[in-house]
Amino acid sequence: MASRYLYGPLTRLGLIVAFLAAAADQALKLWLIFVYDLGRRGSVALGPYLDLVLSWNTGISYGLFRQQGAWGQWALLAVKVIAVALLWVWLARATSRLSAVALGLIIGGAVGNAIDRLTFGAVADFVLFHITTTAWRFDWYVFNLADVAIVGGVIGLFFDQLTARDAAKAP
Repeated sequence: MASRYLYGPLTRLGLIVAFLAAAADQALKLWLIFVYDLGRRGSVALGPYLDLVLSWNTGISYGLFRQQGAWGQWALLAVKVIAVALLWVWLARATSRLSAVALGLIIGGAVGNAIDRLTFGAVADFVLFHITTTAWRFDWYVFNLADVAIVGGVIGLFFDQLTARDAAKAP
C-alpha cells in the first residue's frame, strides 16, 4: 500500500532526473572546491555580469535563517528531508512527463544542497550575478547548480499547470 504513495508511472523518470541533477551539482562543487581551488582564487570573472566566488550559505535561500550551530543545521537538514519526501509523493502522482522532470529537478537540487549541509555544515554557492556601473554596483545573491535546478523545476511546474489539458482556460 505504501508503494502507491512512492511509485507511479513517471516516478522512474523523475528520480533519474533527480539523480543527474544532484550528481552534476556535486561534481561541479567538488571540482570547484578541491581541484580548481576556488576558495584560494577568490573572485574569478566569467563575464561582465557573472563571477565565480566561493560562499558558504548556512541558511536557506537568499541566506535567510542563517544557522551557526549544529542544532540549527540539523533542523534545516530535517526540513529538507521532509520536503524531499513530500516532493517524492507528489512525483508518484505526476501525470505528465514535464511535471515528473520538474519535480525531479527540484528533488535533485534539494538533495545536492542537503549533501553539502551534511558534509560541510553549509551549502557551497559559487555563481555571483552582478551589475556594475561607474556609479554603483548591484550584487544578486550567490547561487549554485542545485539552485538552478530548483528554479528550473519550479518554472517547469508552472508551465505544466498553464499548459495542462484540463487546466482552466480563459474564455
